[in-house]
Amino acid sequence: MAREVHLEALAAALAAGEVVVDVREPGEYLAGHVPGARLMPLGALAGRIGELPAGRPVYVICASGNRSLTAADRMSGAGIEAYSVAGGTSGWARTGRPLVTGPHATAA
Repeated sequence: MAREVHLEALAAALAAGEVVVDVREPGEYLAGHVPGARLMPLGALAGRIGELPAGRPVYVICASGNRSLTAADRMSGAGIEAYSVAGGTSGWARTGRPLVTGPHATAA
């Protein structure tokens, strides 16, 4: 079972250059995502889990924390050290943290 972390842990992970995976749908991602987050929709996760790094933590985010918990559980079952971010992108934005819009994981 995957562990759940709070937004502060995600902020620290981003600062440390850790991997962040956004499991929302493409339209949601384009509308606003955490800087550096890679898009990997939950429905496509099974076919893409091999893209995730082994031996490194992966922080999983969605809109609120529900899909990310499901995804993190699947990743953990595949041997990935996965953490679901409680509060999700909505919580991130509510705390005044930056969002990036468009298809890129990082701001241009």
